[in-house]
Amino acid sequence: MENNKTVKMKLSVITINLNNADGLRKTIESVVSQTFSDYEYIVLDGGSKDDSVDIIKQYADRITFWVSEPDKGIYSAMNKGILQAKGEYCLFLNSGDYLVNKHILEKVFSLNLDTDIFCTLDFGKNSVEDITFYDFLYKSLKHQSMFIKTNLFYKISLYDERYKIISDWIFYTLAIVKYNCSLAFYPFDLSVSQPGGISWTDGNTMRRERELFLQEHFPYFKKDYESLWQYRTSKTIHLYDNLIQLKQKILKWMLFTLF
Repeated sequence: MENNKTVKMKLSVITINLNNADGLRKTIESVVSQTFSDYEYIVLDGGSKDDSVDIIKQYADRITFWVSEPDKGIYSAMNKGILQAKGEYCLFLNSGDYLVNKHILEKVFSLNLDTDIFCTLDFGKNSVEDITFYDFLYKSLKHQSMFIKTNLFYKISLYDERYKIISDWIFYTLAIVKYNCSLAFYPFDLSVSQPGGISWTDGNTMRRERELFLQEHFPYFKKDYESLWQYRTSKTIHLYDNLIQLKQKILKWMLFTLF
C-alpha cells in the first residue's frame, strides 16, 4: 500500500472511543492542553449511545478530524485513524488514557529522536541492546506510549483486523524483529492507561492469537513458545502451591503458639 500523503506536522494523535464519555473527556483534555503544537488530533467514535459525541462537539475546534459511526472493532477504528493521519508519527491514545502533564509532548520531541519507533522504557530493560526475542514473546510495549512513523503502516501493513487483541503487538514485533526497524527508548512516563481492557483479562485468547501469528510468520519458534508457556504456567502453579503450603504452616504455627 502506497502512502501518497504529504507530511504536514510532526505528530498525529489518534483516539478511538465507544461509549466511554467520561474517559473520552479526560483523554481529549490531556491532548488539547498540550504546550506542544505541532500535531493534529483525530478522534474515531464507534457510534456511541452515551454522551461521547456531545463531548467531541465541545472540543470540535481543537480536533482536526472526527467521525462517529459503527466500525468493525478496535483495530478497524485504529486503521481508519491511520488512513487520515498526516503526521510524521502516530500516537494512539484511546479513550480513558491520558498524557501525564501538559508539557510532556514538548519534552518528548525536544529529544529530537528520529527512529522508526520510540517509546517509554519498557520490557523491564534499560536499553534497546538488552532486548531479546523472548521479550517480544512474553511482554508488550504500550501503544499509549509508542510513537510510530506513519509510513511504516504503508511499508509493513495496517493493523491486522483478523486478530481480536494482539494486532498492535503483531505490528511492532514484525516492524522490529522482521523488518529491522529502528527502536529507541525515552526515560520517562508519557501516559496513564486505563486498566480493564480485554488484553488485561483474556490471557487464553492472547495465547491462541500469538500462536497463530507465530505459525504464520515465525513457524520455527512456535514450539519454543508453547514449551516456554507450559514452563511458565507450571512454574506459576508451583509457586501458588508453595504459597498455600506456607500459609498453612503459618496458621498451624500461630494456633500452636497462641493456644
